[in-house]
Amino acid sequence: MNALEHQLQYPFDETMPAPGTRQEVAPGVYWLRMPLPFALDHINLWLVRDRLDGPGGRDGWTVIDCGIANDTIKAHWETVFADALDGLPVLRVLVTHCHPDHVGLAHWLCKHWDVRLWMSLGDYMSARVLAGGSGVGSNAGGDFAASHFARHGLVDPDHLEKLRARKAYYPSMVPDLPTQYRRLMDGDMVSIGTDPATSGWRVITGFGHAPEHVALYNAATNVLISGDMVLPRISTNVSVFDMEPEANPLQLYLDSLGKYEHLPEDVLILPSHGRPFRNLHTRIRQLREHHVDRLAETLAACVEKPCNAHDIVGVIFRRQFDIHQLTFAMGEALAHLHALWHRGQLVRECGDDGVVRFRVPA
Repeated sequence: MNALEHQLQYPFDETMPAPGTRQEVAPGVYWLRMPLPFALDHINLWLVRDRLDGPGGRDGWTVIDCGIANDTIKAHWETVFADALDGLPVLRVLVTHCHPDHVGLAHWLCKHWDVRLWMSLGDYMSARVLAGGSGVGSNAGGDFAASHFARHGLVDPDHLEKLRARKAYYPSMVPDLPTQYRRLMDGDMVSIGTDPATSGWRVITGFGHAPEHVALYNAATNVLISGDMVLPRISTNVSVFDMEPEANPLQLYLDSLGKYEHLPEDVLILPSHGRPFRNLHTRIRQLREHHVDRLAETLAACVEKPCNAHDIVGVIFRRQFDIHQLTFAMGEALAHLHALWHRGQLVRECGDDGVVRFRVPA
């Protein structure tokens, strides 16, 4: 545990649920943990005991986030169906955002249980575009990503060839999306639970990490399902994507953190990665300070000389990456450069070599 983590409170011991099993973390709310084939090797998913009222109303479960689409994760879900649902059905699938570890198996789960997908418009439509296989909008790979990153200083031929070869990377983990869904919007109250007194969950949308990320807050139980917006151990990735090449996602993310500041400090935070924790305001302060430091390092590097995003990767990360991690690092380095550019602290120029560099104004 690092020094920053010591400032947070972890209410559960270090034992985490094995894939296919559940652990109760709040009344009627259960923690699932599924593996991922990346350096970030897991995702937390959530089961909430539920009841749908009205005609055809029945008891069951709401699933929040899905895992990537592969046979291993499907097998873990089949174990959950057999052993962790108390013989009750899944009633709906709710997805926080469009990234593969969250939405990958949404189509399979919805089809298996004949239920509706609930999602924001921004992330549902983004997932549909990305699953289409054109490669547009995904920094993970393909010709568009390779051109995007080459323009920002990633010129190593081996890296670019690896990127081009990953054109089908997103569709390999999100092969399909339900053709219909139910839209979630900021401020919506969604009833998830069996007791009307404690079943109200308020939608809080956030930006910068994904187009229209959905978090859920239950005031009655003081629980926040934070998705990727507030994580305990790592900072949320914010990246500039090829589809929106002049974007300012870091500022969007920092502004979005303000939407959680009115929640209680002792709210139980259920993140998509890492362990459930408390001390929300402390963590928000840590995240803000982290980006203040990274912005200062980025600006100092550009004072020394004009820098491209690949230059800044070495400044703010100072470690080696595989091609998967490098796409995130490049996107985040560019996000820090763009934040300073949009503030007027840097200017952006394209050189004769076709590479964009940032420098301090004359």
